[in-house]
Amino acid sequence: MVNKSKAFSSFSVDDIVKAREFYTNVLGLTVKEGGMEGILELYIKESNPVIIYPKPNHEPASFTILNFPVPDIEEAVSSLKDKGVIFESYDYKELKTESNNIFRGDGPHIAWFKDPAGNILSIIQE
Repeated sequence: MVNKSKAFSSFSVDDIVKAREFYTNVLGLTVKEGGMEGILELYIKESNPVIIYPKPNHEPASFTILNFPVPDIEEAVSSLKDKGVIFESYDYKELKTESNNIFRGDGPHIAWFKDPAGNILSIIQE
């Protein structure tokens, strides 16, 4: 039964108005009102909508909730910085970002940032 289901993802935010503004105007994604009051549907190319819901006692996810593959990570980082997005910097033994906030270790190049609710997102080189 579950293996035939069209699953979808969801996450919480502390301010649905700020979330709508960020995902629509900063990231340029299609955001629509969901079936229930206060719920947003985030549309990402060729996938089920992601549900964004308000939660009064919201705690930001401590892991990446959405990854956005991009053809040119340097261009994407620069473009988002121009829109006021602040990228995370990491300086751990296995995870170090460069001065432009891009991790270039084993695997794909990746840069992390947060939404207004503190949830972690990333852009990742295709």
